[in-house]
Amino acid sequence: MRVFSDVEGVHPAILPQMALPLRPCPTRIPQAMTTTASAQLATLTEALQAFERGDHTAATLSTLARQQTALLAALPPRYGKVLLNLLDRLESSALFSEESCSFSQKDLVANLQMWVEKARGVLGQR
Repeated sequence: MRVFSDVEGVHPAILPQMALPLRPCPTRIPQAMTTTASAQLATLTEALQAFERGDHTAATLSTLARQQTALLAALPPRYGKVLLNLLDRLESSALFSEESCSFSQKDLVANLQMWVEKARGVLGQR
């Protein structure tokens, strides 16, 4: 079968019109993304403080945190995995009326605060 028999002849005629120009991958995150990520980190921080005051439920905090997509995109992938794990555990802790070893809300809130501080440090480095 001779479907690709004239690749050299067709290639220069078709590809220049169809190909997109290659752009170098940016080594830095654009300022707008950083600003958005920083704003979303501030929103998450405020929501965490509201949860500590009793103004938000665990489900509300978890939903709000999961919506901060620009923040999660600006951080290394492991940050998203850790945050989602903490949020899952926090939601599970709401099912218990008392503190339990694996679902201590105090410990989970402390870990979420530590996550926020580390994320702030990563965003500040970029």
